[in-house]
Amino acid sequence: MGALISIPFAGSLGTVATSALAGCAFCFTSKAASLAFKSCNCNSSIATRVGFALIFSLNSLLAWLMKTPWAIEQIKKLTLNYISLCENGKCHGTLAIHRICFALSLFHLILSTSLINVRSTRTRRAEIQNGWWGPKVLAWILLLVISFLIPDGFFIIWGNWVALMGATVFILIGLVLLVDFAHSFTETCLENWENSGSNLWQYILVGSTLGLYVISIALTGLMYAFFAGSGCTLNQFFITFNLVLSVLVTVLSVAPAIQEANPKSGLAQASIVAAYCTYLVLSAVGNHTHATCNPLHKRAAATQTTTVIIGGVFTFVAIAYSTTRAATLSKAFTTGTKKGGDIALSGNDSRELGLSTGPTVITKQPTPKNTPRYQALVAAVEAGAIPASALNDRTLYADGGDSDDEGEEGAVGEERDDEKVAVKYNYSWFHIIFAMAAMYVAMLLTDWQIIKWSAPSGPDDGGSTIYIGRSDVAMWMRIISSWISILLYGWSLLAPVVMPDRFGDWD
Repeated sequence: MGALISIPFAGSLGTVATSALAGCAFCFTSKAASLAFKSCNCNSSIATRVGFALIFSLNSLLAWLMKTPWAIEQIKKLTLNYISLCENGKCHGTLAIHRICFALSLFHLILSTSLINVRSTRTRRAEIQNGWWGPKVLAWILLLVISFLIPDGFFIIWGNWVALMGATVFILIGLVLLVDFAHSFTETCLENWENSGSNLWQYILVGSTLGLYVISIALTGLMYAFFAGSGCTLNQFFITFNLVLSVLVTVLSVAPAIQEANPKSGLAQASIVAAYCTYLVLSAVGNHTHATCNPLHKRAAATQTTTVIIGGVFTFVAIAYSTTRAATLSKAFTTGTKKGGDIALSGNDSRELGLSTGPTVITKQPTPKNTPRYQALVAAVEAGAIPASALNDRTLYADGGDSDDEGEEGAVGEERDDEKVAVKYNYSWFHIIFAMAAMYVAMLLTDWQIIKWSAPSGPDDGGSTIYIGRSDVAMWMRIISSWISILLYGWSLLAPVVMPDRFGDWD
């Protein structure tokens, strides 16, 4: 269910290919060449993350295309049959998917290595993260091409071991972030409710909680009705055990001892975890290979597209959130920095930013008006040496180069640069997260290395079908993930009670 489907209309592939060729042609125009050898000045931390998310989305789409017969034929033609995607007359794009995802993983690992110990955008290496998008895109494309020249044996090892381990770690990080989201969403609603005095946030909190519990109950009922028939003991155990665990964490979240240690915990967080774990169990039983216990096998042609679309949308939304959230919380993963900490500058750094002559603790990004150059202009205006309108000309006090045009461009970049004092997230860890996310996509699209060929069983079945995402391996990955989610959330409730001294100072 978590795998993506092929493009439904083959005719649209021509349009996609035309757009791709047009984009490639643009890369070699004079304007693009200028971008390729000069920073694009895209220094906003949010804009940078959006840029890498777009590259990740394009790479995932390209890997998705490798599951279509059209893509398999095109690769065979382009490589003059050097790359074989067929075995015993059965064709699939498993190794092609691994090649594409390997290229993106290698791309991010190279960037991660080059950005180690970058603390602020004043470090020249920060331009690798926030600028030079032309060279980065070209490097990514080059790695894609090179990946198709590597022998198949390498990717068999890569897929069976490296990508498997990276995807597993990514799942664990995603589960931790899910629990974090459950707590942060509830705390945000409560804080906005208390600060604004509006009942809107109360309705959002209560409505989402009730809605998620209704969804969990409805999904559980559907699973009992369609996946837990006579003889389906394993499915019955999965569904019942998840129901018991969901009830357990719900009761635990409102226990007096838990409420005393963390008054903001409650049913809202428990409903998010319960709904997500119920979805994982539904996805797991839907991947069960037992024909009698999985009704999706009986009407594969009619149901495969719908279930995979729903699972694909849910999965890639989760991936997008996990990578972005991991970037914003990277310091917690790497250094354990507490929330709300201030930044202490040394005397030299303070004088450079025009703040003071000694060590300074700052809580916000300095602006160009904090600089000695601007203060000198103010003094000149007060002395009557220059008109007051000079203070409105940012090119006189903002860093930006020698010429007027460059000064204006630099002022805009200075205004967008929200990481001059300190980076918002760990650049190196950010790319490690994306590398593991690419490994997870590869394992997801290749069904964790389990691909089953189903020959037509009757005249009405049409052609043969390759089932991606329907195996015992995929089933157990989802079941174990649901159990770990419950375990992590339960520990987040119990930890402040068991170790109050350690968690008492945290926000």
